Amino acid sequence: MTWEAGLSEVVRHLDSIGFDVGSSRISIYRAIITLVVLAGVFVGGRIAAGLVRRLFHRLTPLDAAERLIGEKIASIVVWVVAILIGIDVLGINLTALTVFSGAFGLAIGFGLQKTFGNLIAGIILLMDRSIKPGDVIAVNDGISNTVGQVKKIGIRAVSVITRDKKEYLIPNENLMINQVENWSYSSRDVRVKVPVSVTYDTDITFAEALMLRAARETDRVLDNPAPTVWLHTLGENGIQFEIQIWIDDPEEGIGNVRSDVLKRLWALFRENGLRVPAPLRDIRLREVPEDFPRPRQG
Repeated sequence: MTWEAGLSEVVRHLDSIGFDVGSSRISIYRAIITLVVLAGVFVGGRIAAGLVRRLFHRLTPLDAAERLIGEKIASIVVWVVAILIGIDVLGINLTALTVFSGAFGLAIGFGLQKTFGNLIAGIILLMDRSIKPGDVIAVNDGISNTVGQVKKIGIRAVSVITRDKKEYLIPNENLMINQVENWSYSSRDVRVKVPVSVTYDTDITFAEALMLRAARETDRVLDNPAPTVWLHTLGENGIQFEIQIWIDDPEEGIGNVRSDVLKRLWALFRENGLRVPAPLRDIRLREVPEDFPRPRQG
């Protein structure tokens, strides 16, 4: 017996083990073929999708957002084609599924409603360029703003990494519905406010000059727009100023550049004898108990 004949005999034996469902035959042989085809579709789809991603990465005239849109659309097309090829290889008669198509489609629609909504939202975000990989955004979660840099826009969610290396996965649909601050939408320049207080006996003109000097001597602070100083409030304990500086790399952090300005200003204040006000309180006793300790008279 040749190996071809032996193989045919094995196939016939495996095909004989099974059962009939209506006009369809379900056997071990058909199950093995189905698993092989599904594995081939999965592996082939992954390889084709990877090749498409490499192709779009090599298309240098396209920017990051355009490449990402192309990758997503091409990946969807690749997977649809792979699934259709798998159906054709398995010989599945799609007309036989028309009876179940209505209920099946309704179930899939409800089950994958959010998934498809997030997919479409991600494509819309990329197409209108409202949010792109590399942007610095602030998302309000109802309690506080989460500030971070967009790492990637996936099929389901946007990956945002904060300065403390926490990675948030925000559903694409949330970014379409909720208010989002994009610090990099039209310009990467971001204004940072630095509050400063001085005592009432301070020469405010000289103090303002030192504040501007501290800002200009700090790394990351832009020369254009130039730093400015505003007298903010005549407060209870001192005169409140506000230094306004500009940076173009908000992804590197806001608090650290504010800290650098204040440390440089503190050194300049000490060099020039300027003081930062400390809160003072006068306590007056309207009624003094008889047993209250009295200060000793010299």
